[in-house]
Amino acid sequence: MTLILDSGGVSALAGQRARLAELRRRELWPAQVPAVVLTEVLTGDHRQDFHVNQLLRMCQILGVDEQLARNAALLRTRSGRAATIAATDAIVAALAVGQADPIVLTSDPDDLAALVADHSASVTIARA
Repeated sequence: MTLILDSGGVSALAGQRARLAELRRRELWPAQVPAVVLTEVLTGDHRQDFHVNQLLRMCQILGVDEQLARNAALLRTRSGRAATIAATDAIVAALAVGQADPIVLTSDPDDLAALVADHSASVTIARA
């Protein structure tokens, strides 16, 4: 299984040692985080970003290449909600459908469910 975090997932886990320990125990760590998610979770102030930066150092930060971006655009369009679903969520979904047994930790379960609804891959969506 592969754990993928969107901005809500990162925010929910930042500073949460007990939750991180549980994820490690369940062999779901390290999590994967698309680099674009950092834009949503960081402020640029190292004092405010302290807990998030600690968490991100323990994650696999993945770049967004052209193919992933194109796959995300397709998922966003197929959802029928392209005007209301964030591009970042679409990138998280595109990353998830390319993984084996992905679990997405998110604060937007409805958006993520809409993005992966028509995809043959099984994606587990968990509320952050």
